[in-house]
Amino acid sequence: MRAAVIVFPGSNCDRDLAVAFRAAGIDPVMVWHKDTSLPEGIDVVGLPGGFSFGDYLRCGAIAARSPVCNAVVDHAARGGLVLGICNGFQVLVEAGLLPGALMRNTGLKFVCKPQVLTVASTDTPFTAAFDAGQTVTFPIAHHDGNYTADADTLARLEAEDRVAFRYRGTPNGSASDIAGIVSANRRVLGLMPHPERAIEPLHGGTDGAALFAALAGALTAA
Repeated sequence: MRAAVIVFPGSNCDRDLAVAFRAAGIDPVMVWHKDTSLPEGIDVVGLPGGFSFGDYLRCGAIAARSPVCNAVVDHAARGGLVLGICNGFQVLVEAGLLPGALMRNTGLKFVCKPQVLTVASTDTPFTAAFDAGQTVTFPIAHHDGNYTADADTLARLEAEDRVAFRYRGTPNGSASDIAGIVSANRRVLGLMPHPERAIEPLHGGTDGAALFAALAGALTAA
């Protein structure tokens, strides 16, 4: 099992994500944003948190147009797994792999704290190791995490069970308390909270480990 962790100028959670993949038995390889293809045999692509390209224009907008993102979009089109965390979620939205937009937090302040979430759907390769309705705590650290979409898109996400995680009391104004969503084929997950920062006791909690265990289980089953 192999994971590609995409590294952009300004990424600061790429190593954390690689550590989380490795702890789950998934071998990570770091891929620079200027590469035009993914390494052979990649099962899952991880887009890490950080401030790619300084968050100029819009968060994730420049990163989504990096050469490697064409390969990420192709990987997703083939049914490959893609995980975008925080800035990675913003990149997925800007690349058109997930609907909606991530706007400024309603309080117009950067929020950084442990955040309680509810697992809204377990019918994904990323959440199958959780229980439906389970309460978990992942850290959050973002200024532009306010998930916004039009009424039709929100209704479709709800009807298709594509909301993966919800905030227990939104810290940023997200519509319907949405913290993470999946694509129509359920193979792409974007979420603002950081499960890779909650995989060992020294992090203050291990709730995030189940997400990476679920991924490993899905790849093994495949």
